[in-house]
Amino acid sequence: MTMSAEDLVARATLARERAYAPYSGYRVGAALLTRSGQVYTGANVENAVYPLGTCAERTAVVKAVSEGEREFEAIAVVTSNGGTPCGSCRQILHEFAPHLRVIIADESGAYRETTLDQLLPAPFGADKLP
Repeated sequence: MTMSAEDLVARATLARERAYAPYSGYRVGAALLTRSGQVYTGANVENAVYPLGTCAERTAVVKAVSEGEREFEAIAVVTSNGGTPCGSCRQILHEFAPHLRVIIADESGAYRETTLDQLLPAPFGADKLP
């Protein structure tokens, strides 16, 4: 299934409004499109114990996987300045969709498209395990 980048960015923008970021103030929203056509959204959720925070992208992946989804087509990520997914998010996305279409947008709605392959050129995968 295809969905326009603009539609995914719009859904990620709405998700970003629900972010809980009292410490960094850096709110992130994500919208993950599955092969079945479902869209799962996520927002970052911070915690006073900083490492316990959860990224928007990982929230969307966990929601999708917990509902039985395993095949992803695209993800839109919206931040104030068009920041890219962190390394942990890139890795979890790679687990399910190594060639994922990634749409990175800022709060004005301006976006660019890339692929997970470009963002994570040397991933760690199951093929690296003994």
